[in-house]
Amino acid sequence: MEEGARLVLLTSGGLRPGEKVLVVVDETTRSVGHTFVEVAGDLGADPVLLEIRARTADGVEPPHPVGTAMAASDLVLLATGRSLTHTHARRAATRAGARVISMPAVTLDMVRGGGLAADWSKIHDLVRRTARRLRGAREVHLTSAAGTDLRFSVQGREWISEDTGLCNRKGAFTTLPAGELFIAVVEGSAEGRLVVDVYFEGEVPEPATAVIAEGHATRIVGASAAVEAMNRGGKEGRALGRFGFGVNPLARVTGPYLEAEKAVGSAHLGFGDNLVIGGKIHCGVRVECILSDVRVEVDGNAVIEKGRTVE
Repeated sequence: MEEGARLVLLTSGGLRPGEKVLVVVDETTRSVGHTFVEVAGDLGADPVLLEIRARTADGVEPPHPVGTAMAASDLVLLATGRSLTHTHARRAATRAGARVISMPAVTLDMVRGGGLAADWSKIHDLVRRTARRLRGAREVHLTSAAGTDLRFSVQGREWISEDTGLCNRKGAFTTLPAGELFIAVVEGSAEGRLVVDVYFEGEVPEPATAVIAEGHATRIVGASAAVEAMNRGGKEGRALGRFGFGVNPLARVTGPYLEAEKAVGSAHLGFGDNLVIGGKIHCGVRVECILSDVRVEVDGNAVIEKGRTVE
């Protein structure tokens, strides 16, 4: 566990002796926070642990004094149950020059041997190498052991490859676990069958299926929560808007949602909004799903196959 914390602090955060380190936790992540504080102290930093009341939803601001402390720190670890990623406090801290690592819903198990225990310099290099291979991609063919067989266009869209886990420059920010590349799907282009066996707006005890026609999900079976969420966005709530795949070899598809989507061999699809990543859909909903044991083929060349990245 200590080794995982060291990797986060050193290879992700670029921690240097004497730096001011702030670890923000709530009652659900207190033990994780203590591990990071102990290891940061052993590495010669000057760590502080601040515990806040658990937020009621992602994006709810921390108390004002916590935001002030974040902005005055060199390195900030947001190790809370709910995400503080998209808060004014986080943005103000990075503007002030703090390096901020957000780890929502982090667990000791993730630090001990899951997706957080990676060497982030290696993940960074892998993501960048894969991104270079994907430049100018036109079509993705996604299949899975559970029965997915789906094709869609990404022509003219840019792969987003910033999810590398490195946070070693002044004002840098990352979310951990990292190790995913994703892209906005060309609207209306997806055709085929989707079989979701990990997550579809919640864990799925049995695989859920959807027919995808002209870019929209129809005849969805086994994912009532996903259907309800999609319907709030009207027709565009059922539009396949984004696609991503994981390359982190230590992330577990059986782990929490934010770890599972980074696991090598998993694919992550989103219905609804994709405007912020270069698409055209803005309907007010975003419904996520994760598949395991996938094969990702781009323009006829395998990129992910048999649980590994093809290089």
